[in-house]
Amino acid sequence: MRFSKELGKAFFVGTLIFLVMGIIRYLMGSEVNYSGPAILEAFLYNQLYAVILYMANAWFFIFLLKRWGNALFKLNNLLKGLVGGVLITIGCLVLIRMITEIVIDGKTLTEFTNTESPKYYVVAFVISMVVTAAFYLFYYYKSKQDTRVKEHKIIAKTASAQFDALKNQLDPHFLFNSLNVLTSLIEENPEAATRFTTALSKVYRYVLEQKNKELITVEEELKFAKLYMSLIKMRFEDSIVFTAPEKLSNPEAKVVPLSLQLLLENAVKHNQVTPSKKLHITIFEEGGDLIIKNNVQPKAVVKESSGVGLENIKQRYFLITDRPVRIGKTDREFKVAIPLLTKATMHIQTQDMYISGKRLERAQKKVKELKGFYVHFTIYLIMVMVFIFLNIRSTSFPWALFPIGGWGLGVMGHASEVFGWNPFFGKDWEERKIRKFMEEDS
Repeated sequence: MRFSKELGKAFFVGTLIFLVMGIIRYLMGSEVNYSGPAILEAFLYNQLYAVILYMANAWFFIFLLKRWGNALFKLNNLLKGLVGGVLITIGCLVLIRMITEIVIDGKTLTEFTNTESPKYYVVAFVISMVVTAAFYLFYYYKSKQDTRVKEHKIIAKTASAQFDALKNQLDPHFLFNSLNVLTSLIEENPEAATRFTTALSKVYRYVLEQKNKELITVEEELKFAKLYMSLIKMRFEDSIVFTAPEKLSNPEAKVVPLSLQLLLENAVKHNQVTPSKKLHITIFEEGGDLIIKNNVQPKAVVKESSGVGLENIKQRYFLITDRPVRIGKTDREFKVAIPLLTKATMHIQTQDMYISGKRLERAQKKVKELKGFYVHFTIYLIMVMVFIFLNIRSTSFPWALFPIGGWGLGVMGHASEVFGWNPFFGKDWEERKIRKFMEEDS
């Protein structure tokens, strides 16, 4: 399938080159035999060159993409690819010349070697290199677009994780149950109702304060977990046995905000909690993780778990560290280990550091782009002189216009990308369209 597709491309490129070369010869007044057999013969010879050169270079290019992927466009890999492409092209040209001269025209190998000259290779070599360069530029642009798409997907995934985190911070049923408990306490024990109301307000204040943070110290999160469990225990009284560490080995280690609340809520939601079947929940440190463990005593009738809470925690940790959230379950015990994060184990920064780092990154990227363009432009100017010199020395046909013009278009595209200039869709056009769509939405 891939072979036939590339073969079709080779015939298309060969036909396009044949037509362009024919138009150029006609405009320059070159003597051309326009009879049917002569045109067919010229076309077949052209296609022989096109198919062999295209397929060989396409195979090599696909091999490089499989080996390096988008890293192919790093300078070192790109230079290796270009050198390999040149050697393959020269080898294919020698093979094609041997086919046309020895197999088709009937020359001997000795006659072939004695009459060969570099001028027979120049035009085909230049055209082949221009086509190869065009493919490299196309795939370079495609790789950049793919990278942007991936970045947008990551941003979207982050936003989705943050949104899910907000959705699942506190189960609405918890609020309703808390209000029911409060209602009963007001009549039975006004003093306890006052303590309950104070604790409930602190819980929701904590949620509002932490909802936009990416990380919080484990000390603060554990303090909140104890407050949260005090509310739960007011509802279930002695039916819950909750144990948490009084001291932490590293109180400044970071965790995802409200992760403990989600895990504690899950433990209560999915298990029986009665005086005869007490729910034991324990929090402790182990191997750089914070472990939340509870005994398993499933409710007789319970809705099937969606796993949203656990998935939420795993997704948020996935976005900020390479250390996974580990889940263990047996018939008697359910355990979740969440990583205690330090600077060495995180790949996110504070907002100010992130913004500052992004500014530095953009500035460095801009300098690198400018440097790359100036190097590209300098090489282009040098090669223009080389192409003109080779053209003068080899033939009167102005083949140098092809690489100079094609490469020149590439330089213009490079300049447009680096300096942000576009005659059709520039900054002014973008701003006008943005204002227009904003006005339409409003």
